[in-house]
Amino acid sequence: MSASVTQSSVNPDARRRGYGAALVLGSAIVWSFGGTLARLLDIEDGWKVVFWRALFAALFLLGFMLVRDGVRGTRKLFSEMGLPGLAVGACFATASTSFILALAHTTVANILLIQASVPLIAALMSWVLFRERIALHTWAAITVVICGVAVMVSGSFTGTVSPIGDALALLIAFAFASATVITRRFSHVRMTPAVFAGTVLACGMAAMQATDYSVSFAELGILVVFGAFNFGLGLALFVTGARLVPSALAALLGTAETVLAPLWVALFLAEVPGERTIVGGIIVLAALLCYLGIEMWRQLRR
Repeated sequence: MSASVTQSSVNPDARRRGYGAALVLGSAIVWSFGGTLARLLDIEDGWKVVFWRALFAALFLLGFMLVRDGVRGTRKLFSEMGLPGLAVGACFATASTSFILALAHTTVANILLIQASVPLIAALMSWVLFRERIALHTWAAITVVICGVAVMVSGSFTGTVSPIGDALALLIAFAFASATVITRRFSHVRMTPAVFAGTVLACGMAAMQATDYSVSFAELGILVVFGAFNFGLGLALFVTGARLVPSALAALLGTAETVLAPLWVALFLAEVPGERTIVGGIIVLAALLCYLGIEMWRQLRR
């Protein structure tokens, strides 16, 4: 009797939201290995990296759908994604390609700082376009996260940046925020085929721009992990979870990638982050934990 009462007392919406938040956080953890993997590659042509990374991500996502939904189910997913799916695919193709290209024009610090605005952009888009209510503590968490990322990268700014690089970084932020909002708004649409289409699009664009496709056997192994695990699995987790939680929350959880990325570089490449990186990371992590704690408390009160 007590077990059944306990189960019935749990809000189904809260369970779905918690499940979605866990998936989005999982995507941030998976994506956070990207910097470490990129450092292991010695390939000067960024388009070549985009090509192989997108190719292996597309193969992973296609295999994922075929195993999970079967051939008939996969065909149905593609037929039902419609314009929202195509828009999400285009957004992720733009963001992933712009990230690799931006690294050649601006500093990682600038990219991270501009990407920290994704939760703010997503929240504003949701509020302006769809009148999605944004709680005061969400705005506070977004502000603290942006400040924390600013502290993290404050010791890395140089004059060797270009308007092109910063424009690409801003394009990443808007594309990612747009994909987050669309995924949430059309939560009834399964977006896995959409991100598959995005990886195919990115692969096609890179194929036309790359000077050649030759890589060593060791580099190919890294690119498989970079594409299938870091990119493909991350996309699958994100689009599955983002449809279950508010856009601002999904974007906020995504900033965990910024905190974890320096940690993996330190552990696997023995590059100890600077004091400001550590302090800023603690600020971001504390903001995320406080935000999630408040959200859990609010759910328990309902």
